Amino acid sequence: MIIVFSVAVAMTAGLIFLISPLACRIGLVDHPGGRKQHQRVTPLAGGIAVFCAFMLLVLTLDVPLGHWRAFFLASALIFIIGLLDDFQETPPSARFVAQAGAAFIIVLWGDARLENLGFLFNGSWEVTLGWMAVPFSIFCVVGIINATNMMDGLDGLSGGVLLILFLALLLVTVQGGRLEDALILAVICGALAGFLLFNFRFRENRPALVFLGDSGALFLGLAAAWFLVQLAQEPRALLRPMTAVWLFGLPIMDTVAIMVRRIRLGRSPFSPDREHFHHILLLAGFSVRSTVLIMLGLSLALTMIGLGGQWLGIPEAYMFYGFLLLFTMYFRGINRAWKLMKALRRVHDQHVLPDRAGSRAGV
Repeated sequence: MIIVFSVAVAMTAGLIFLISPLACRIGLVDHPGGRKQHQRVTPLAGGIAVFCAFMLLVLTLDVPLGHWRAFFLASALIFIIGLLDDFQETPPSARFVAQAGAAFIIVLWGDARLENLGFLFNGSWEVTLGWMAVPFSIFCVVGIINATNMMDGLDGLSGGVLLILFLALLLVTVQGGRLEDALILAVICGALAGFLLFNFRFRENRPALVFLGDSGALFLGLAAAWFLVQLAQEPRALLRPMTAVWLFGLPIMDTVAIMVRRIRLGRSPFSPDREHFHHILLLAGFSVRSTVLIMLGLSLALTMIGLGGQWLGIPEAYMFYGFLLLFTMYFRGINRAWKLMKALRRVHDQHVLPDRAGSRAGV
């Protein structure tokens, strides 16, 4: 597993070196301006490298891949539409159709279907979906894909959040003795780690060298949906449904809160803006790197709560109500973005200004 991870890191890094100059020559780049945080033209090579490294390595693994055919087909579909969108922005309807088509494939052919939601209200009544399983599953898959794409707003943010998610799933599959799934997850984790070498701001003045692009964000969102659903449902269940929600908790809360806010303001839920939580942190004075680290810390905390709740045997109902409480707090904060920003700015100034004063005094 360590070898597979290391090879994925090296292959993704090598592909980024090869693809980036070509991407710049053919215009597969992201230009600065508008709502964007970067200040220079950046190649959209990360998603291509991650997708190609994943496909090449998985096909060389000595594991049966029969039940993965649906995932491979859906991944190819959504990767292509994402790549086309990276070249020239496609209509939202075309992107939605492609996402829904990929969801249909993995739900109907790949059996990535939510049949039950666990014991959400008490320990004796399991919430089952019956005839609603297929439409609800497709809705959730499309939602996870979009949540992943909407999280891709700062250098290292979406890649870091997804790496935390897939590492948690890797740990779960290893503990559950599912070596085949663990090897494939090791490939995804290695590919993301190789991408983050070029995308994460290890220093504040070192911006990302490549971006993930829609091709990579949509593919990784589909992969997240595939594993979360498959591992939370019988006959392959290793996670409780609410544990899966906690593992993907930050993108869920951010996306739902923002979309509800847009609808309440009479705007399209898919209209872009600068009201995500990471935008609020930036307006409060935090640097891009600090904002990403805060978001990754929150994602890691939610992941640990989710896994800890399952390992300690905390009833699903408690985990469900706890997540609802947390989401309510998050939602109220997003809907009071100006007040939240000012409160965070005070926190930021309390930590930054004394440090600067101390530095000047030392000088």
